[in-house]
Amino acid sequence: MLGRLLEIVVLLLAVRAVWRMLSSIVTISRGARRTTASRGGGEPQAHKLVRDPVCGTFVSLDSAIYQDGNYFCSEKCRDDYKRQAS
Repeated sequence: MLGRLLEIVVLLLAVRAVWRMLSSIVTISRGARRTTASRGGGEPQAHKLVRDPVCGTFVSLDSAIYQDGNYFCSEKCRDDYKRQAS
């Protein structure tokens, strides 16, 4: 009984995988591609990233903390940089 149930589950998973593969082939042959841009209704925007000199984290320019020619990911890294410099 359990063996038969397992066979049915495996068969259903195989059918689903084949269905998704065929669906993808049809979609691609029509010229429609799934991308993040097609979901959002426009082209994705590029964001300028800057690197924190203390921890090496890349941070978007919009959220970075700027001081004395450097960009920091947090106030902690900014304060650590000040301590290292002095």
